[in-house]
Amino acid sequence: MKLVQVAQHADDLERAATFYSALLRRQPAAMFDPPGLLFFDLDGVRLLLDRNAPSALIYLHVDNVHETLERIDSLAEVVSRPTVVFTHETDLLGPAGHDEWQAFIRDTEDNTVGLVAFQRR
Repeated sequence: MKLVQVAQHADDLERAATFYSALLRRQPAAMFDPPGLLFFDLDGVRLLLDRNAPSALIYLHVDNVHETLERIDSLAEVVSRPTVVFTHETDLLGPAGHDEWQAFIRDTEDNTVGLVAFQRR
């Protein structure tokens, strides 16, 4: 089984497109308005921003949490500063020998988004 799509609430698709294009460093795959749907392709998993979807807590992999926060500083409110949440001794939930860094931001649509990076100790 494979995850195909994750939906996230967005009131303003243009504003969400600008924010997520900057965060993800890619352009939307498609927009259908009406009915109010915006899609990004995240390496085979669709991120759907939808006016009718509920808010979801999504976690996005980034290369470096600190650098990502600096890059999108003016676009997002930081909810939680970067912190190491886990050290992976095995490959069970992340790459062995890496610290898992997480930070949380609030997007332009008032959703909380987790940023996750794995960095070698």
